[in-house]
Amino acid sequence: MSAHALDQEPDDLATGVRAALVREIDRSGAWDADPVWREVFEAVPRHLFVPYYYVGGGGGFERVWGEDPDPRSRERWLRGAYADGPLATRVRDGELLSSSSQPSLMAKMLTELEVRDGDAVLEIGAGTGYNAALLAHRLGDALVTTVDLDPEITESARRHLATAGYHPTVVTGDGARGVPERAPFDRIIVTCTLPTVPHAWLPQCTPGARILAPLATGLITLRVRDGGHAEGRFLHTAAYFVPLRGGSRPEPEPPHLGGLPPRARSDELFRFLLTLTAGSLDPYEAYALWEREERPVRERYGVTVSGERAWAWLDDPEGPYAWPLP
Repeated sequence: MSAHALDQEPDDLATGVRAALVREIDRSGAWDADPVWREVFEAVPRHLFVPYYYVGGGGGFERVWGEDPDPRSRERWLRGAYADGPLATRVRDGELLSSSSQPSLMAKMLTELEVRDGDAVLEIGAGTGYNAALLAHRLGDALVTTVDLDPEITESARRHLATAGYHPTVVTGDGARGVPERAPFDRIIVTCTLPTVPHAWLPQCTPGARILAPLATGLITLRVRDGGHAEGRFLHTAAYFVPLRGGSRPEPEPPHLGGLPPRARSDELFRFLLTLTAGSLDPYEAYALWEREERPVRERYGVTVSGERAWAWLDDPEGPYAWPLP
């Protein structure tokens, strides 16, 4: 670490490392379809939303924080806050409860959300408040609502947002039930992994609304037709998030893969299929399908929600390969 870096004013260093992060995301192409997000990421200071975070190691988690008396440790914290990676922000008894997502993945998701001026957005999973701040910077505070089940998370998110100068609506509640008092919404973005698509969201959406959510180990984009029907396909992007807590059923335990060929056990797309079809196909049935269909990519899969039913499918929602979601 250079003496020059240590001598920089914290604000100057923050500006520099934030600019470096924006350049890195720019090179990834994450916001090519909507470059306005580049200006938003340039403007919103991520470090204000992660006053501390945890770094995993062999002996557990190490807390890194911005008020450390050691200037080298403070610089480490600041540089880590602008690294293009997820940050563990809340840990309890060794279990990760909340995190700040990888910025380039956030940029990709916000771009895929396809927001327009005037759209009302509901975020499921408040996290640190950083994603809500990005949305509020672009759309305005009045159009952004974020919800989380944990009052400690919502309180800290509200505090971080206020420090950064943003005041969207922060709600403590079960995200699986949405926020009906703030409906209707034109967009719903989810920052935690779902086992299924909660039916309660659809009546809170305007016709044509877009839902973007992590499901299995991918990102599903759904177009809402009306209060009882939505459908869409997965993006090619892999996505791993903390599971949604609340009204939805918990995700099933991962299956045992003994006896399957090593190439299947280690293949990320096969594990996506396993997760998506959990409870409907055993690993050997899933493997047979995977081989028969020539190892299908994520974009061939989709999800339909109709009335009280929700199901995943391959290629065609009414085709031979369809599996109920919880």
